[in-house]
Amino acid sequence: FDKIDFTTSRPDVPMGDIDNYKLNKVFTAPIPVLSAEDQELLNEVKAHRTTPRDARFPTQNQANHCWNRYNEWLLCLKSTKDEEGCKGMRNMALQVCPSIWSDKWDEERGEGIYPGINVGK
Repeated sequence: FDKIDFTTSRPDVPMGDIDNYKLNKVFTAPIPVLSAEDQELLNEVKAHRTTPRDARFPTQNQANHCWNRYNEWLLCLKSTKDEEGCKGMRNMALQVCPSIWSDKWDEERGEGIYPGINVGK
């Protein structure tokens, strides 16, 4: 196979404008002008990331990954007492866990019967 040089610039795509190039490959209609509110929502969607791959959980079944992420968030809360600082960890747990599980665990924590890490406010 011949080597492909992806570093060369294409004449129809200005260097550094790869995001627009990708969008133009998907959408054929011109991108409309967005209101400030719509642009803010679009930027939020673009910035959204899911839980990164964790080598400790290589299988398709992510139940253990979910349990660990949730308890890692609780461990963060327990050690720092900073809910805002641990918000990212909570989000990662919510992204990998089914909502019915995290809702159940939140209720159990409120009732003091959660079997995982006890934050003990």
